[in-house]
Amino acid sequence: MAVVTTPGKVEFQEKTLPELSDKEVLIRVRAAAICGSDLHIFKGKHPSAPLPSAIGHEVCGVVTGTGKHVSQFKQGDRVTVEPAIVCGTCEFCLAGSYNLRNQISFQYRQGQGAFTPYFIAEERWVHHLPENVSFEEGALVEPLAVAIHGVEKAGIRLGRTTTIFGDGAIGLLILMLANRSGHGRTFVVGAQQHRLVKAMELGASEVFDNREGDAVSAIMERTYGAGTDLSFEAVGQEQTLLQSLMVLRKGGMAVLLGIFEEPEVRIAPNLFIQKEISLIGSQGYCWDFQTALKLMGQGVVRPGEIITHVLPLESLQDGFQLLMDEASRAIKVVIKVA
Repeated sequence: MAVVTTPGKVEFQEKTLPELSDKEVLIRVRAAAICGSDLHIFKGKHPSAPLPSAIGHEVCGVVTGTGKHVSQFKQGDRVTVEPAIVCGTCEFCLAGSYNLRNQISFQYRQGQGAFTPYFIAEERWVHHLPENVSFEEGALVEPLAVAIHGVEKAGIRLGRTTTIFGDGAIGLLILMLANRSGHGRTFVVGAQQHRLVKAMELGASEVFDNREGDAVSAIMERTYGAGTDLSFEAVGQEQTLLQSLMVLRKGGMAVLLGIFEEPEVRIAPNLFIQKEISLIGSQGYCWDFQTALKLMGQGVVRPGEIITHVLPLESLQDGFQLLMDEASRAIKVVIKVA
């Protein structure tokens, strides 16, 4: 199993598989993708995953074993895993909002990463993978669910305009969803030219390099001084958080999805009063895997369009280096485990 032991170093450690409990499923991992949160861990800057830490949670594979009370899966089934760990008994879980549970955790934070030959999950967190979805693309169900949760929090409606801050996987998946919802113009602000080119290929109305010029002023000009109805912050930086508020039209809403390596940021509070704007958070997913799988199975959304590299498990360290090197033109790196 892959573990980041010190910043910038991935090690593989042997781990003995425990016996399956009655409701657990054993999965032979076929593919796992490197997530933005994995990259934060790799740099030693994830706020909720101190080193050493297991890595990987975007995973899919084939069922090779089941507990005696598992009823929905059998050996040979193609599956993906929702990697959340929740209690099921607190007020949030009982109300169906399990993503809001206090001290919500994920498999990698409890020592089980996805860059490994085998993965164990409770039956309730395992989902059937549509036959027309490859294992490589199936590894992207989890980030698509994250994007779906944020888009649904925003309440996207026909004709609305949006600015997406972030040209990584989550930002580009939000772009795909916005375009397929009958949305109006969608602007993408990023910091890597090859990713901004991909955003245009995926249907962005216009893109802006945040390292060059004033993106907010440019978007305000494109919207005749009004701003956009919605914005999404999928970066996790003070600058882009403030920009996501400044770009809004009066009465607009910003949705925050980025993971911040710095625990504190400064924003301009008067913006909220002067423009009556809203800032809401989007935590992971909650009943969103089902929607992601349906959209992928129907071919409505194809996350595979952002996969740029597929590497073997032994090249995992190289995968992280690719994502940190703009010259590599990497967007989404998938590790083929078996």
